[in-house]
Amino acid sequence: MIFKKKKVNSFEKKEEKKIEIIEEPKEIKEEKMYVIPLGGLDEVGKNMTLVQYRDEIIIVDCGLGFPGEGLLGIDAVIPDFSYVENNKGKIKGLFVTHGHEDHIGAIPYLYQKIDTDVSIFSGKLTLALIESKFENLKIKDMPKMREVRNRSKVKIGKYFNVEFIRITHSIADSYAIHVVTPAGNVLLTGDFKIDFTPVDGQGTDLARLAQLGEKGVDLLLSDSTNAESEGFTPSEKTVGEAFQIEFAKAKGRIIIAAFASHIHRLQQIIEISEAYGRKIAVDGRSLIKVFEIASKMGYLKIKKDTLISLSEVDEQKDNKVVILCTGTQGEPMASLSRIASNIHKHTRVKEGDTVIISATPIPGNEKAVSKNINNLLKYEAEVIFKKVAGIHVSGHGSKLEQELIFSLIKPKNFVPIHGEYKMLKAHIDTALKVGIPKNNILLALNGNKIEVTKSGIKLKGKVSAGATFIDGLGVGDIGQTVLRDRQQLSQDGVIIVGFTFDKENRKIVSGPEIITRGFTYSKESDELINDIIEHINAKIKKVEKEGFLDWQPIKNITKEAVSKYVYSKTKRNPVILPIILEI
Repeated sequence: MIFKKKKVNSFEKKEEKKIEIIEEPKEIKEEKMYVIPLGGLDEVGKNMTLVQYRDEIIIVDCGLGFPGEGLLGIDAVIPDFSYVENNKGKIKGLFVTHGHEDHIGAIPYLYQKIDTDVSIFSGKLTLALIESKFENLKIKDMPKMREVRNRSKVKIGKYFNVEFIRITHSIADSYAIHVVTPAGNVLLTGDFKIDFTPVDGQGTDLARLAQLGEKGVDLLLSDSTNAESEGFTPSEKTVGEAFQIEFAKAKGRIIIAAFASHIHRLQQIIEISEAYGRKIAVDGRSLIKVFEIASKMGYLKIKKDTLISLSEVDEQKDNKVVILCTGTQGEPMASLSRIASNIHKHTRVKEGDTVIISATPIPGNEKAVSKNINNLLKYEAEVIFKKVAGIHVSGHGSKLEQELIFSLIKPKNFVPIHGEYKMLKAHIDTALKVGIPKNNILLALNGNKIEVTKSGIKLKGKVSAGATFIDGLGVGDIGQTVLRDRQQLSQDGVIIVGFTFDKENRKIVSGPEIITRGFTYSKESDELINDIIEHINAKIKKVEKEGFLDWQPIKNITKEAVSKYVYSKTKRNPVILPIILEI
């Protein structure tokens, strides 16, 4: 039998050739950058934000916070720099939005932790104010200062491109900052308001913000300070109009407390004072420094014969004088507080004076401000302090201004910054109102690592982000234990118990002797003091009978015995301080 070879048609051959192994597509990893706020969230002040891409970091702002009532003896609060210090080799630059304390006040302390080769980029006035901070702390090794202007672009490191965009605020040379990396871009507004009639004519660069919005902004970080306020924040020029009214009414001296860094307001006060033929005496270290810097740089324009010293005030007629001073927040040692308490070296408030407090209290300072107002009113001064009087407007945008920013920027994602928790929440409500999806909004807190990719944003871990306390020359040496002791001392005082101890014979040769401070007036508490002494002696004699007596057991027995006994008799918890002199 003959078998014929089977023919394979051409179609089958072609199908055979098409058979191939198909590999699974490889997952393409998205580029990531991280935005890390170290301050300014769930609080007012202490603003500081890091932007990190791969092995490079830039810092935006580095401010301080003002101590609240519970921080007894603390001068200022700055961010915890642990993360920055641990990554200082990655830091490429510090970019500063404007010259207010809550954005620049911690910079000298930062540079004690990082390399001074890291340059600072900001506007002319801001850099001058930063430089003065280094000089005040007598820090000689200052970083390089790089001046920028509106739409200045900075290429730094391998990956970062940073642009400054002019915005209006309550100080000149204020900028929003746009940061671009291969992973995406982020816009930080800084503190802002939309003032269409700014005092210096330098309005917000809305055109550039709109251009960025058209190109696409991956993440917007925006100021939330006035997120609870309806409408638009009034223009700074309205404050000048209110001052005109008060100057026209005033028959005697005018005393004005204002923020030292509020250059536009200071300029309006100068112009109105000159128009009414009044001389200006400036009091307060920060105000004097700002006048010196801003006048020299052309930000304040003042006639040569307008300024006089405080010692010359009494030589002038009352209706020809303005005293411009610090102390809007009721700071105990500020000029207005000393005037209000009538302990000022050169000036005493008197009937016929008009006192204008051109600010609203920062949360936590209300009591101190109210105390000053009450003291001033006792001396029959006319005190102008209410917001409705128009002598102060905020430097922060209200809801409609925030809506305008959202409409211009059209951000893919949004994180509110600069504000207490309720302010951040209110800002989120506005973002939802204008149509930003809920999934594209994060309510972050200090220390959160916000991961930013082209796909979106999410929280990705946390870094150390507490607070460091400044007390005199001490930085970070005051902790919660010391603050608790101070709180306890302020509430219940201290009981000091003194002994003289013969260390050779292991005997108490004198004592206990008791001194109290802030606990009770000793002349009226002899019976209680004697009872405490008897109680201590009884406890020590018991230990003596049981065995070996030394200074450490004496100390422990005294603290425990006095603490329990005093609380049982008075329901107070004074600090108990045993002092043992060994002979």
